[in-house]
Amino acid sequence: MITEVLIRAVLRDDYNQWKSLWDGYNAFYGRKDATALPDEITNSTWSRFFDSYEPVHALVAEQSGQILGLVHYLYHRSTISIQPTCYLQDLFTAEPARGKGVGRALIEEVYRRAARAGCSRTYWLTHETNAIAMNLYDKVAEKSGFVVYRKNF
Repeated sequence: MITEVLIRAVLRDDYNQWKSLWDGYNAFYGRKDATALPDEITNSTWSRFFDSYEPVHALVAEQSGQILGLVHYLYHRSTISIQPTCYLQDLFTAEPARGKGVGRALIEEVYRRAARAGCSRTYWLTHETNAIAMNLYDKVAEKSGFVVYRKNF
């Protein structure tokens, strides 16, 4: 386990370290080239974290000035609950920090913030091949049993 990890909201000065992890996250999911995830999407995502009218939030895990992980989450309405729902959209840790509690700490902080925001639940998706991450997810949440369908435009 990594000790003394600070989980905090992302700051504007974090951009370079955040961007490095963001690029690693996107590469992990096969979005390696500029055509897969254009810069304008990254720039828009980054700016949303600092816009009080946006429901999108970002936290980072920091140790000794080094950002080891990131998590992005958002609140949205639901047709099955009066309370808002929290969607944990992105979670990524630097290679050396994996398996040392950073991902768990980020998830648990999202849980705390979602509870304070009055959310009825937190949920997320992962790819079926992401077995290492699912080892953690199976310990901190339950599988919903739902299969995701989508159509891109």
